[in-house]
Amino acid sequence: MKIAVVCLGNICRSPMAEVVLRDRLDGAGLQDVELVSAGTGGWHAGEKMDRRAAATLLEAGYDPERHRAKQWPVGDPETYDLVLAMDADNFADLAGQAPPSGLRMFRDFDPEGPGDVPDPYYGGAEGFREVLAMVERTSDAITASLAASRPGS
Repeated sequence: MKIAVVCLGNICRSPMAEVVLRDRLDGAGLQDVELVSAGTGGWHAGEKMDRRAAATLLEAGYDPERHRAKQWPVGDPETYDLVLAMDADNFADLAGQAPPSGLRMFRDFDPEGPGDVPDPYYGGAEGFREVLAMVERTSDAITASLAASRPGS
């Protein structure tokens, strides 16, 4: 299975989601799931994660160091089984291209309900903690859904 998580610049929300979701997938024995994050815009390509996003992840026990921003598409969009947009604008940008099969909002899986993952870029530390909480509970739900859909589950 191949999954992409997509936001605007790929330095805050989608890389946080990639790190957390990878942690959850690995913990559930789903290491064979290929996971990438990307941004609809390319102005941060090659850069590290936003320092505040990285600090929030590090404080929660995750490793943010491997991330380098990428622009969508990463490879052939049609090869992805699931493309998760972080907000409605990202969804519209992705749908305006040759829409990949399996395009969904990230929070479609959120047990607290669907909606946008707010962009914390122009705010303070609390916004990054809020995004992390959304990402953690949604990543738990995505992982549970994927694990349940596996043969023999």
